[in-house]
Amino acid sequence: MKYNRCGKSGLLLPEISLGLWHNFGSVDNFDNAESIAVEAFDKGITHFDLANNYGPVPGSAETNFGKILWHNFQGNLRDEIIISTKAGYTMWDGPYGDWGSRKYLLSSLDQSLKRMKVDYVDVFYSHRPDPETPIEETMMALDYAVRSGKALYVGISNYSAEQTRVAVDVLKQLGTPCLIHQAKYSMLERWVENGLLDVLEEKGVGCIAFSPLAQGLLTDKYLNGIPENSRAHNPNGHLKENEVTAERIQKLVQLNEIAKNRNQSLAQLALAWLQKDKRITSVLIGASSVKQLCNNIDCLQNTEFTTDELTAIEKILA
Repeated sequence: MKYNRCGKSGLLLPEISLGLWHNFGSVDNFDNAESIAVEAFDKGITHFDLANNYGPVPGSAETNFGKILWHNFQGNLRDEIIISTKAGYTMWDGPYGDWGSRKYLLSSLDQSLKRMKVDYVDVFYSHRPDPETPIEETMMALDYAVRSGKALYVGISNYSAEQTRVAVDVLKQLGTPCLIHQAKYSMLERWVENGLLDVLEEKGVGCIAFSPLAQGLLTDKYLNGIPENSRAHNPNGHLKENEVTAERIQKLVQLNEIAKNRNQSLAQLALAWLQKDKRITSVLIGASSVKQLCNNIDCLQNTEFTTDELTAIEKILA
């Protein structure tokens, strides 16, 4: 595992980080979740990414991760891992359980610390911009989280390039630099290339890519259509059936041929492809099993691309 400097900060993050968005909630098998987290750490993944609403039920991923910490990462091991969490999406009913007010963000952070039974998180994010709250108020809440000792660094997620520029400048004025931006980025979701990555590079802010496999679409699971046990077939899943079009499947088949020629799976190709841009600090993966985790980490065995490969990939994705 290589560790990349996060923007212009002193913090190093692993090339691959583990996200607990799925498979760590109260409806999931705890022993399996614990095995995934422990194996990830043993493979050099030191960064574990959460949010207040991860589950289901909301909050349960943090509760379970707190148990995993207690069972496996006592003592100085806490100093060997990076824990990030976020607030910004609906967490509880009423006017104070959503969006980006100071009231919500700081209340949520206190609840997250209690669920995980930790004194601080390493990174606390504003999970999404709030159109009704001044960006200054949201950034002041992040600044206070650091000054109160409840977070070491702060970040933002799902902010546009222009919103990011404003947020980063406000945080700089407050004296708490923005460490990182967590953005949805994959072969099939490339909005960050239209300005955001340039802003982050200019401002010295790191970038961590989430949903690098497009909710599982960039795997061999959908090469022959939609299988019964897939996320797209699940009406409660984030990947919708109408996103798995015949045109997209054809692209996946062509990408899979390139992957085969590189001795990689389609998922490994998609993860390695993100690593080519040095502005990407880390790629955030999920895993439903230790086997899947290890398969994804193996993408790091081949992250170099020839000019011909990149040209072929761009032609497919066009």
